[in-house]
Amino acid sequence: MGNAARFRVETCFDFLLFVLGIVIAVVSWGYGFGSFARPGPGLYPFFIGAAIAVFAFFVLIAELRSDTAKPVLDAKGAVTLVLMTVTFCLWILAMPLLGYVFVTLLAAYAFCKIMKLEGWWKPLTVSGGTALFIYLLFDFWLYIDLPRGILG
Repeated sequence: MGNAARFRVETCFDFLLFVLGIVIAVVSWGYGFGSFARPGPGLYPFFIGAAIAVFAFFVLIAELRSDTAKPVLDAKGAVTLVLMTVTFCLWILAMPLLGYVFVTLLAAYAFCKIMKLEGWWKPLTVSGGTALFIYLLFDFWLYIDLPRGILG
């Protein structure tokens, strides 16, 4: 039963990725490639779709040839995945209220702690550097308005 369930879920997901890559490549073919000097709107999506299809095909073949039935995530990995997902969702919800840069600082700190980065100095440095880089890149250099929230 475990092998059959693993086969259905993982193999179906791999097959869907393969089909998605083919669909992206076929649809982007209709947009036109242009040339490498003046690329058209379909050039980049075509190669991305083709890459998705090729990689998914190899993963699908490896999945079908595999004899072992090992779980994708153990209990610790599942907890980490759930915490990362919750942090990401809270980041999106809090962004309009508290501002992009501040929420990015908090979310990056939470991600560092979830990934078990030791101490508080290293996570604070990583999250502060990430927030500073985001601010400089988007607000200072590219002049893109990020949500400032009530603090901005």
